[in-house]
Parts: sequence; C-alpha cells; structure tokens
Amino acid sequence: MGASGVEISRFGSQEPMTDQSIDEVLAMHTWAIVGLSNNQDRPAFGVSALLQQKGHRIIPVHPKAEIVHGEKGYASLSQIPFPVDVVDLFVNSSLAGSVVDDAIAIGAHAVWLQLDVIDEHAVSRAQDAGLKAVMDRCPAIEYRKRG
Repeated sequence: MGASGVEISRFGSQEPMTDQSIDEVLAMHTWAIVGLSNNQDRPAFGVSALLQQKGHRIIPVHPKAEIVHGEKGYASLSQIPFPVDVVDLFVNSSLAGSVVDDAIAIGAHAVWLQLDVIDEHAVSRAQDAGLKAVMDRCPAIEYRKRG
C-alpha cells in the first residue's frame, strides 16, 4: 500500500497486482536491466545474477555499456538490437518516467520498477500502452517467496 493507503503496485488495466500477474512477468525471458553495471555493491548486480540463474537473459543498460555477467551492455534501451520482454528499472524515481517511456517506445511487454522506485504516472502510461507493470517490488524477493 502506498502512503495514501491505495494499492500502488499495479498490473495491466489498472487492476491490483496479484501473485498470478507477477508470475506472468517473471515468466518473461529477456530482461533489460536499466542501471546495471559491474559495481558488485549495487543491488542490480545481485538481482541480475539471480535472474540469470533462473533462466532469464539479462541485458545491462548503463551509460558505461559494460559487459556484465557475460552479457553485452548497451548505453540505452534504444540501442538494443533485439526484442526485450521486461525493462527492469534500478534508477531513481525521478528518472523512472523517461525510462518507462523508452520501454514503451522499444515495444517491451512489461516494466518492473524496483523497490522504492515509485512513479504512478509512468506506470499508468505503461499500462495504457498495453504493458504489464510492477512497481515497488523486487524480482529476487518474489522468486524467494515462490521457493
């Protein structure tokens, strides 16, 4: 629940997010991880490693465009030359809206805003564009909940 007491984690058609809807996003294969670099102290590094272990293809997206976990990095979403299923945002909330707009522009199927990455307007834009949206959650935690 958000500070207003309203469910802030949403999924398609402005419906409250359920375990089933999170499972649908977790089942998607190719994840662009915005904010992923080789800095092992950042949460994106460990979460992306777990996603890889779970069978996902991870794509680092960071201005440095580093190779991370053996995957070629890109400086922006628009530079990725193949389809992306999920855009996972490890960015400050103030940057989330522009990243979500980029995710819509590249034809991603879902956006995942990490813990404490909050932008309800961006999530609404994603949903209006037909993307699934998860906000203020972590896929690593969601996987742990599922065993």
